[in-house]
Order: sequence, then structure tokens, then C-alpha cells
Amino acid sequence: MALMHKVAEAAQNADERYKAAKLLRPRINKVFPGHFSFLFGELALYSFVVLILTGTYLALFFDPSSAKLIYHGTFTNLDGVEVSKAFASTLNISFDVRGGLLVRQIHHWAANIFVAAILVHLLRIFFTGAFRKPREANWLIGIFLLFLGIAEGFAGYSLPDDLLSGTGLRIMSGITLSIPVLGTWLHWLIFGGEFPGEIILPRLFTVHILLIPGLILALLAVHLAGVWYQEHTQFPGRRGTERNVVGTRTVPSFALKSISLSILLTGVLAVMGGIFQINPVFNYGPYTPFQVSINSQPDWYLLMVEGAMRLWPPWRINLWNTYTVPAVFWPAVAMPVLLFFGLLLYPFVEERITRTRRLHNIAQRPRDVPHRTALGTMALTFYAVLVMAGVDDVVAYVFRVPIEHLVWIGRIGVLVLPPLAYLVAYRICLHLQHTDRDVLAYGVHTGVIEQRDGGYFVELVEPLKPERESLVYPRYRGIPVPHLPGDLETEQPAERERSGRQT
Repeated sequence: MALMHKVAEAAQNADERYKAAKLLRPRINKVFPGHFSFLFGELALYSFVVLILTGTYLALFFDPSSAKLIYHGTFTNLDGVEVSKAFASTLNISFDVRGGLLVRQIHHWAANIFVAAILVHLLRIFFTGAFRKPREANWLIGIFLLFLGIAEGFAGYSLPDDLLSGTGLRIMSGITLSIPVLGTWLHWLIFGGEFPGEIILPRLFTVHILLIPGLILALLAVHLAGVWYQEHTQFPGRRGTERNVVGTRTVPSFALKSISLSILLTGVLAVMGGIFQINPVFNYGPYTPFQVSINSQPDWYLLMVEGAMRLWPPWRINLWNTYTVPAVFWPAVAMPVLLFFGLLLYPFVEERITRTRRLHNIAQRPRDVPHRTALGTMALTFYAVLVMAGVDDVVAYVFRVPIEHLVWIGRIGVLVLPPLAYLVAYRICLHLQHTDRDVLAYGVHTGVIEQRDGGYFVELVEPLKPERESLVYPRYRGIPVPHLPGDLETEQPAERERSGRQT
């Protein structure tokens, strides 16, 4: 009691000097929607916190140097092998630093979850229309966070200077050189020479621990400020409207839920880091320019680019016998740039097409916007086909299938499957809309069959009553329509009638 009294007295003194209560009171009373899909953004935030903590620990022992030495360490399989100081320090972290391998693997798993959480969060925003006015800025910030997360991941797994990361740097060198006119200059600016040399690892280390994390922190701060001071989107409901938010207040309910999520995520990452092996650089060995092994794939978020490069035909363009545009430029540079700017501009394109400039605080069900849902499904199918193409060498090796056959299957699939996915998703959305309209017009199917006096059979339905004498059914505009008789117990318990619909 004495401690609580002292804390209250300190808070009172602080409020007298800085007027903090006036600022904090509306923030503490802020309401957050309770739907589980709103937690993916918090997963990204807390995984980034884990990344900062584990990355700080790893940076204390890592030496980002390409200088060579003869390894005589704990990992005897590489005893006497010439390695870089970066690779040797990675082995030292893995086998000699207390908890080093655990922290390394937690760091890598957290990086994957960070990018995955951002991607799933953006998908939720896209399919529910939460990017519409007034939240276009937060959508743009989310796209830039996804880009920075991918760049940060690439810089991170390139640091150990093992065979896999060295192969990735060599591929990135070729992609940079493929850019017309500017490629050579950019390559010298990034790699400091004609080939990736000794300067690239210190530069990547600085970018990885300082530049990109600083940008991510700044964008996260702006994003959280935007979320905090704007009204949250929410799914439609009987109480949820454009002018209010239905959910839980910041303190204590939402704060306890958020803290519990952070503890659960940290525990899951610790278990994954201790049980599931990831990026075993000691098995890959040090980077050697003339060597490459099967199963040389980047992390999952860059497999799309890898798959696109494997499927693209070897088409080279010569301009005026002076400039050459290599085939790798189109799948590795042009396609990601177009996708990136397409994602940035999509909210403004949809606003112009739909001609709706009012504020939107109610999230849309995917079935209610079939064109957008079908477009998103098509994009996900395109991504999935390219990811599968990125591992075609492993599939060919495991299943003894000629790699040429898999390449042609991927080329046909990337042209056929995305439009097919668009049509299927669009038709499913229309079918779900028609099902909702049938329920509103006729009622909920009960599955009970009765025989009438004329000898025919009818199925009993539970009809819905509109809130007023109208066929619009305003209560269910955008709200999930009940499809089972049990749903009516909570939707409208006192308004049920029984009628027959001939089957």
C-alpha cells in the first residue's frame, strides 16, 4: 500500500508539472476492435522488437570482414580451411558464444515472421478495403515497410559469407549489372568494384544494423501514430457504424491482450530457435566463387524473384549495338518495380474507378467486392507459381523429373493459373452474394421437409423480417447473413415465422 501511495504521489507530481493526464486520458480510453485479424500488425511489431534485441547481441560478436584466415575452431569439419573473418565469427557465435546458436536462429526465424506478418497484415487490409480514405498514407507506409523488411532480410543473410549467401550476392551483382545505362555505375557504387569485393560486407553490416532499422523504426512510429489518432476500421455489425468503434479499451483489456501476444510470440520464437534448424552456415561452408550447390534458394520472400528468373526465356535486347538489356532484367528488376508501384498506386486507382471520396471506417467483406477479391486471388496465385518455380531444382532432384519439363510447366502455369484463379474467385463471390440474397428473400433453410395436402413436399424455412416495411433489409447491409437456424437465436429471436418454400 505504501508503494502504491508513492507511485500515485509521483504521478500526481508529474501531472502538475507536465499536464500528462490531459494527453493520456483519451489515449487510454481508445477502443480497439476485437477481431483476431487485427493482431497481425502487432505480430510484426513484436517480432521487430525481438529482432532488435537478438541482433544487438549478435552484433557484439560478429566481425564483418572479408579478410582471410585459417580456421582452427570448435567445428572440426572445417579445421584448416581458409575462411573469411565474417564466416569464422559466425562459426564462433554458433559454437563458442553462450547461447549464440539459439540467438542466431531466433533472429532468423523472427525475420521471417516479421516479413510474413507484414504481408498478411497488408492482405487483410487489401481484401477488406481498409486502405481507402482516409488511410491511404498508412497503406503506403505498409508497402515501404514490406520493401524494407525484404531488403533487411537480404542484407542480414548475406553477412555470414557462407556459400549460400555468397551465391546470393553474386546473383544480386548480376541483377544490378543488368540495369540499362545505370547498371555499371550502381554496381560500382554498391560493391566498390567490378565484382563483389572486400568492401561489401562492412557496407551491408552498416546498412543492416543502422540504416534500414532506423528507417523501419521511423515508419513504424508514423504508422502507429496514424493508427492511434485515426478511427480503426471494423467489420460491420449491429452496433458498429462509420462513426464509432466497437471493441475493448486500451486499459486494461487491450493492453493485457497485447502483452500476452508479445509473450506468446517470444516463447514460440524461442522454441523454434531451439528446435528447428535454420540457415546452418557451418554445413554450407565458406563462399567460393566457382562453387554452387543444389537447393541454393533465398528465404521465402525472395523466392518469387528467383522463380521468375528461372522461368523467363533467354531474351536479350540490343539497342543500337551499344546498350544490351539482358534477359534477367525483366524478371529481376522490371517485374518487382512494377509490382511495387502497382501496390502503391492501387488505392488511388480504385478510388478513381469507383468515384467514392467519402471517409470509410467500415471494412468490407471480400464477397461484397468481387473484382478486388478476384484480383488479389490472381496476384496470390501468380506469386505461388513463381515460388514453386524457385525450387524446381529441388523438385527435379527429389522426384527425378527433368528440369526442362518443370520449367515449361511453370511457364504455362504462370500464364494460365492466375486468370483462372481470378474467374473462380469472382464466381465464388457472386455465388456467396446470391446465397445471401436468397436468405434475405426467402429465409434460412432448416432442412425439415413437410408434405402438404396436395401431395407435394416443401422445405421449411425461417424467414427474416426487415427492421422496417421494406425489401432492403437494412440490418444486413454488409453484415454476415445468418445461414443456419441456430444463428437466428442471436440475430432476431422475437421475429421468427415459419413458412414453406416448394422444393
